[in-house]
Amino acid sequence: MQRYFVEPHRLSEQSVTIVGDDVHHIVNVMRSSIGDEILVADGQGRVARVRLASFEGKQVHAEVVEFIRENSELPVRVTIGQGLPKGEKMEWILQKGTELGAFAFFPFSSERTIVRLDAKKEAKKLERWRKIVKEAAEQSHRAVLPEILPPVSFKQAAAAADSYTQCVVAYEKEGSRTLHDVLESLTEGDSLLVLVGPEGGFSAEEIALAESAGIRPVTLGPRILRTETASQYVLAAVSYHFERIHS
Repeated sequence: MQRYFVEPHRLSEQSVTIVGDDVHHIVNVMRSSIGDEILVADGQGRVARVRLASFEGKQVHAEVVEFIRENSELPVRVTIGQGLPKGEKMEWILQKGTELGAFAFFPFSSERTIVRLDAKKEAKKLERWRKIVKEAAEQSHRAVLPEILPPVSFKQAAAAADSYTQCVVAYEKEGSRTLHDVLESLTEGDSLLVLVGPEGGFSAEEIALAESAGIRPVTLGPRILRTETASQYVLAAVSYHFERIHS
């Protein structure tokens, strides 16, 4: 059944109003008819099966048939702090990370970041990135729509550590502390921030800054991973640890 995300205030206990690009998709692409049923999610965990009631200009109105309990979210809320990569890698990271259950994305620039976003580019990029996340969340039947935080500096990202249960930085020179050690310390409902460097990784000074903020360096194994691979490794490991071993 086709799934669409709406702003929370548009979904009540009895009805929902769909606006924006999804109206075109429902009416012209899917060629839906009055009485057809779709799934609607508010991005915060509520999912409803609804029946299309009317098409009015740039709005689609539907009646709630029932609210559905789904279990498609990771037990631990994982935020991917991603050093801005080159080209279209960020789009890939967002798409696949959403499919694998990321709760949020935290882009940042660091000492070895090549990409620099000015205010104009940032607004357009965020709009594009949010569209990619929304489509990936619909495709993968997510109940929660991952948030994309505005890009900041690495120092600012590190300063946000206190907002999470645990914070780690993926560092290829870390030889002993593993991601597994961190996951063992987490329980359902906790939050985890994982900082992943850009193509050139992190400098020793940045790692020292992270450690001073209470962020622990961890190894992601004996192989050096590309920046676009590291976050996917983390999310897959979280899924395996909490949804398979401890299910």
